[in-house]
Amino acid sequence: MGRVESGKAKRRTNRFLDSGWNLLRVTTVRVVAQTVCFALFVCFVWLTTFANLDSYPGLRHWVSKVLEIDPLIGLSTALTTHTVYKGLLWSLIILVPTLFIGRFFCGWVCPYGALHHFVGWALGRHPGRAAIDVNRYRPLQRVKYYILAGMLVAAALGTLQIGLLDPICLLYRSMTGAVLPTVGMAATGEHGVYQGAWLIGGMLFGLVAMNVVYPRFFCRVLCPLGALLGVLSRFAWWRIERDTVACNGCNRCRLGCEGACDPHASLRKAECFVCFNCVEECPEGSLSFRLFPPREHEIAGTDTNRRKLVFGGVTGLLFFPLTRLTGRSTVDFSTQAIRPPGAVEELGFLERCLKCDQCIRVCPTNVLQPAWFESGLEGLWTPVMNFRVGHCQLHCTACGQVCPTGAIQQIPIARKLGLGEFAEQGPIRLGTAHVDFSRCLPHSKSIQCVVCEELCPTSPKAIYVEHVTRTRADGSTVDLLLPRVDIDRCIGCGICERECPVVGDRRGIFVTAEGETRSADFPDRDRNRSVRL
Repeated sequence: MGRVESGKAKRRTNRFLDSGWNLLRVTTVRVVAQTVCFALFVCFVWLTTFANLDSYPGLRHWVSKVLEIDPLIGLSTALTTHTVYKGLLWSLIILVPTLFIGRFFCGWVCPYGALHHFVGWALGRHPGRAAIDVNRYRPLQRVKYYILAGMLVAAALGTLQIGLLDPICLLYRSMTGAVLPTVGMAATGEHGVYQGAWLIGGMLFGLVAMNVVYPRFFCRVLCPLGALLGVLSRFAWWRIERDTVACNGCNRCRLGCEGACDPHASLRKAECFVCFNCVEECPEGSLSFRLFPPREHEIAGTDTNRRKLVFGGVTGLLFFPLTRLTGRSTVDFSTQAIRPPGAVEELGFLERCLKCDQCIRVCPTNVLQPAWFESGLEGLWTPVMNFRVGHCQLHCTACGQVCPTGAIQQIPIARKLGLGEFAEQGPIRLGTAHVDFSRCLPHSKSIQCVVCEELCPTSPKAIYVEHVTRTRADGSTVDLLLPRVDIDRCIGCGICERECPVVGDRRGIFVTAEGETRSADFPDRDRNRSVRL
């Protein structure tokens, strides 16, 4: 009898060693895949500059692919605009495999997930039994489904807010507004200026730091994309299966579980990242990846509370009217919210803008900035122009080339300048310049200055000078050239405000969004081509 038990133990050990060796290679492949995907993401962000897109025009079709494969972006924009953008059909690359093997994107592809995985591995180790307990399933993981419900309901009503927490948009915004400027400051001393960078960077740091307390906190608790993939994972054919006879209940499978999906019991399919860590950790070889395993060994649903799910939807339902009732995006629209050239009318813009800030990254003059509350809470982190930082170059339409949803249209230079076939329409106007008589040097202090007139790029110039003679307090006279603005010629490029020598909170000349050219039409052009639902 002892010899029989010894033989069974030996076969079990050999099975574990064989499967462990094979699966060790699988987990190694996964780590390599995560590293490559994260490196590609950083590479695309790094390459998204005006100089690169100008030198390599074909590059613009690739820099947005990471955003275009995000199925939550495709679903949300379809709800807000009743339109499916053809570029976003790339998301089928993620959706289709999810229906067969589960939530693999979170464990193999997602660059933000890879960042959390690395930090959790490097800093979030727990001693002894705590290392197992920290990876047990917690009801807190339901929160992401309530967030998803709220955001989708808000999207169906016409306000696109998924970019606040969508991992791809969030990481892109963090790289643009905080990480790369910080790296530039440390490496060369050169860096851009981004309003609210402290909040963007602080949010990234805070969410990543949570891995020290709770591994992959964002992925397990907050990620709306993970919630969407978790819902779809219930239909997966392949999943982790546990041999209940071979399992001795040691719970070591939870030691490296990335999704806290309880592989030691009935597997929670919606939480499994298909990371294979549990299979490698099992000392008995009782876990394996199988096709159509018994359903009684799984929890296919999302384990959500119906009332709380409804509450999440109601939150999204209330967000829309409450933000619109403030009027910041409608009747009380701030003239400080100056949108990029090619931006569609404001409500259509808010239906499409992902807050990914890819347009801000590609801007060559740093004039595009993440918005605060110029257009209310609804427009937080959408792109606006700050002419104190830069100006809009006449021959640049790069922001529209990288926008994946058509919030900023792809327009030719001739359309922006109103040349050729677009002569009758005239140039696109971003706003109108105004002279502040109390700050302008010639007007307020009788000091000669014509910087704004000299730099005005329009032809004929939108800024002209008026010749006047003034008498000073001591009785002497001075001949002055007083700047004036021809509002019919001004295009609101902002170079006058940017270069005005007056220092302080207000310049002698400033630009507002008054008189802007915004279109409600969405041309069938390049990435903005769409299928109307």
